[in-house]
Amino acid sequence: MEFGETLRRRRMVRSFSGRAVAEPVLERILDGALRGPSAGNSGGWDAVVLQGPAETAVFWEATTTEQWRKSSRRWPGLEKAPVAVVLFAHPGAYTARYGEPDKEESGLGAGSESWPVPYWFVDSGFAALLLLLGATEAGLGGSFMGNFRGEEGLALALGVPENRRYLGTVLLGEPGGDDPPSASLERGRRQAEEVIHWAHW
Repeated sequence: MEFGETLRRRRMVRSFSGRAVAEPVLERILDGALRGPSAGNSGGWDAVVLQGPAETAVFWEATTTEQWRKSSRRWPGLEKAPVAVVLFAHPGAYTARYGEPDKEESGLGAGSESWPVPYWFVDSGFAALLLLLGATEAGLGGSFMGNFRGEEGLALALGVPENRRYLGTVLLGEPGGDDPPSASLERGRRQAEEVIHWAHW
């Protein structure tokens, strides 16, 4: 698939068939995420890959409530996602990297509060997008589940070090049949002339 076509086809898939993702395909998608930009080549993100109902249930249990699962029209399709790639950012990797001799003049090695933009989240976001694009290129569906609740419980359940921050989770798998469109689509996509400003705002 050409890159332009991959971009046009990419969308959030919130209903999955439940069929397992072949290991070579999953490894290729994960490898693609490693090729994203990284400030100072800090490489400050990690992923916990959950496969199959028993493993993905750990994610759902920590990040959703029973009430939400009962009331969400999307839950039946979401819960069938065979893969959940749980992403964690590592702020300390950036402050350590920018405290090294070739970066110390930046002053960003003093601590995360010295960063005007938290690049650990930026770079982890790049990885999430590459996972979504990789899924599309492989003929699979993908969806990003944001960090709204359960960060501490999820990290504890997965044995994640305390110095990591949960960013969100990318679900991967073959699309299922019942995938009601998001009401947000009614807003439409912003046009180039609304977004891109040439020379000045």
